[in-house]
This record gives sequence, C-alpha cells and structure tokens, in this order.
Amino acid sequence: MSTPSRVYAARLVGLPIFDPQGDQVGKVRDLVVTMRTEGAQPRVLGMVAEVFGRRRVFLPMTRVTTIDSGQVYTTGLLNMRRFEQRSTETLVMGEMLDRTVTVKSSGITGTVFDVAMEKARTRDWVLSRVAVQEPAKGLRRRGQTHVAEWDDVSGLSRADDRQGATHLVAAINDMRPADAASVLHDLPVERRNAVALALDDERLADVLEELPEEDQVGILERLGTERAADVLEEMSADDAADLIADLPPETAEVLLQLMEPDEAEDVRRLMKYVENTAGGMMTPEPVILGPDATVADALAHVRNPELTPALASLVYVCRQPLECPTGKLLGVAHIQRLLREPPSTLVAGALDDELEVLRPEATIDQVAAHLATYNLVAAPVVDEDRRLIGAVTVDDLLDHMLPANWRERQASSTVSKEIGRG
Repeated sequence: MSTPSRVYAARLVGLPIFDPQGDQVGKVRDLVVTMRTEGAQPRVLGMVAEVFGRRRVFLPMTRVTTIDSGQVYTTGLLNMRRFEQRSTETLVMGEMLDRTVTVKSSGITGTVFDVAMEKARTRDWVLSRVAVQEPAKGLRRRGQTHVAEWDDVSGLSRADDRQGATHLVAAINDMRPADAASVLHDLPVERRNAVALALDDERLADVLEELPEEDQVGILERLGTERAADVLEEMSADDAADLIADLPPETAEVLLQLMEPDEAEDVRRLMKYVENTAGGMMTPEPVILGPDATVADALAHVRNPELTPALASLVYVCRQPLECPTGKLLGVAHIQRLLREPPSTLVAGALDDELEVLRPEATIDQVAAHLATYNLVAAPVVDEDRRLIGAVTVDDLLDHMLPANWRERQASSTVSKEIGRG
C-alpha cells in the first residue's frame, strides 16, 4: 500500500486505524493542526483517534505509516491519555469546516467544506488546499465549488463569528448516532450548540440519547421550549424521561405540557418509577401483537429499522388494548423461533408462555440476574394484573450498570502506552 500524495480530511474521518499486525485500534475522528501566519500552510500534528469506549486520544503523524482509501496504519503505539486540545491547536473538522473565506485570486467568497493535506519537502504533513462552496444562487440547490491553494485563501487564520454549521452537520449526519455524539461532545461549547441547533429534530434526538447528561441539558436549554419539546417527542420515552428528570421541575412541566399528550403520558408514567429499577429502565414501546397475529405480521414489525436489535428480539402477545399498559400478557415469541415457522401460522402457536416476568420494582441486580438466567436480551415488565407496561433491554441495563464516567476511563490495557506529545 502507498499513501496518496494528497488526502482530504472529510474522507479520512471514520476510517479504521490498524496496527502493524492488522488489528484495528481505533477510528479517525479529526485532524489536529497548528496554524501559522496568514497564508502559511499549517502543519498537521496528528489525528484525533477514537478507541474502545469512545475515548479520544492523540495519534501523532510521525506514528502514521500508511494512509489509503480505506484505512490508516500506525506503528502500533498509542498514547492512551485522553486528548485535550491545546490553545495553539486547531481541529480541522470541528473548527475549520463552515468558516467563511475568500479566494484572493478570484474574489469568490464561500464556506469551507473540506481541506486537503500533503507531505511537504520537510516530510511534514501540511494543509495545502481548501475546498470552498459559494452560496446557492437562483434555482440552484447548491452553490459552485472551488479548490484553491492554501495561500490563495484568506479568513482561515482568525476566528469567524459568522461560522455556520452546514458542512459539519452533513458530516455528522453520515455517522452513527454514538459516533456523532462523540464528535459533538468534543467541540467547543458554542460550536457544539450551533451544530446541534442545525440538526433536524429526529437526528438531534438520536444524538442526544448518546450524550452525557450535562451535554444533553446544555443543548436542550439552547433550543427554546417549543423545539425542545419536539425533540423530546422524537426520543425514546425512557431516554426522554431520564433527561426531563434532570431539568428543574418547572422547566420539566412546561416541556411536558408542550409535548403531544400521548408522548407526554408515556414519559410521565416512566418518571413515576424509581431510578435503577425495571420500571425506571424500561421502554414502553416494545413490539406488541394480539393473539390473532400471524408470523408474517410479527416479522414485518421487527423489520422496523428504528428498533434496536434487543427490542426486535421478542414479540409480546397480549389481549387488547395493544399499547402499554396492555391487556393481559399471554406470552412472548422469540424471533429465532418465528423464523422457523410458516409465515401464515399464528404467533400464538409459537408462544413462550412460561417465561418469568419482571415487576417494575425489580432492582438493577435482579434485572441483570433475570436476563442472565434466561439468556435474554430483553424481558417483559408487568403490573400486578399481568398487564404489560414495558420491556427492559440489555442495552438499557448496561447504560445504568456502568459507572457514569465509563467512557472517560482507560480504554484498553492491551494497547501500548508511550510518552505524551511533549
């Protein structure tokens, strides 16, 4: 493999990082550069790498041996100290994208949507080109794009009060929610808020679910009450309940009043349960079907791409009504079993009606023991009348069992340590 002479930053983000043995040790999340005088090409110091547990560490360019279209190779040594940006450093994706700049030779003004780096004669990597997009004109949905030499562009070496979020939002929209949340978390607060405000409600809801509580509350406060209520409606009810519980009571009540009544009712019901119990962890929106549903009906429901794998593992068969709290829970159908049944047969014929259920007051240890005992990734939670009121999934359990700072901890003892950046 050979490293191309010019590499664009946006194409690097998300690429896997491998050690010399071919084992993946992380993903590329950003480039770290040091700015020089106006017009002088910035030197690329290294990459921000995300390792196990969404921890961000610094990978010096001197440790990068190869870059190609699909991966980055290193010497295998990573400093596992959490990356902290220095005052003399600039993040390409986090801070350069969407800056307003001018191409000197043509007078064109636009926003940065990518930058290219290449090796200088000194063997250092430097930023050499800037991709600029003009504002849209007339009926065009997008403005024209131009690639200019670094020294032919002005406006990159100083802070930009007009900096938008269009291109960073586009990059974030292509990421998994957990990865997008990690990028958002590491941005400066004002930049983070600007990007969050530019995301659509559904995408912002997905990302908020993956952010630490402090970030969630900070972003929600900047949205304004009406939009905050819209975003909360897009979140899963259990995550929305956890977030609203962190807000001042008067703010929480205002948001609940603005939410759609059905959505607010689910959230209010979950907020009644004690934290770290089955009731406090459960989701009120599992896959629920009546006893007259067929296997084909069940498989159609679990194909919903918005379901997590854990929620899609079980179908809950109940008497009417078929929304939590339902009629009596008759049993559950395991998807693995349903895949072996003819599509036209009734789900009721493949029920597991002997599976033990959870009560909402079950402790977190009892929930963990229940899932482990029955080899489950999800389990029903019922009230005293055996009405289904929700389902606890293994991902909800892990979110509550792991320490609050688990993402900040040492990622892996198997990755070698080295001396810091110096």
